[in-house]
Amino acid sequence: MDITTDGFGFMLVFGDLAWVPFTYSLQARYLVTFKAGKDLPIPVVVWIVIVKAVGMAIFRGANGQKNKFRTNPNDPAVKHLKTLPTERGTQLLISGWWGIARHVNYFGDWVMAWSWCLPCGFDHIIPYFYAIYFAGLLIHREMRDEHACKIKYGKDWDKYCKKVPYHIVPFIY
Repeated sequence: MDITTDGFGFMLVFGDLAWVPFTYSLQARYLVTFKAGKDLPIPVVVWIVIVKAVGMAIFRGANGQKNKFRTNPNDPAVKHLKTLPTERGTQLLISGWWGIARHVNYFGDWVMAWSWCLPCGFDHIIPYFYAIYFAGLLIHREMRDEHACKIKYGKDWDKYCKKVPYHIVPFIY
């Protein structure tokens, strides 16, 4: 949604040049400064890898399903999915990943963000800045996307929202 909808403006430039390098390196900096020489127990590492894999499965599964449906709705992998026909002549997915939440791919992305923070332990909130900030960014993005979809699909979007009530986090938001 970033560059295709919002264009190449301040938000994207500032985010890519100042914000991303700071937030993406924060956990490594924390580990080097405060946890150098302290190994994580193998079960903790396995748990963190599982968190990352679950997030990746949700993110890639949802985006892959949407892409496959867009490019070939008759593909056997997506042909069984239920859809809501729109007045625009398009179809909105209401089953599969996209029947769980309207932006379930954002949830997968957020779960992966947690996996980058977890190696830092729970001694301080600073390493979790990324996951906390990213939640706000994703909610803001979701709100902008919801607004654009409401304009684009009109009353069909209202029907879709009734069929898929959760925004990002299944059964919660």
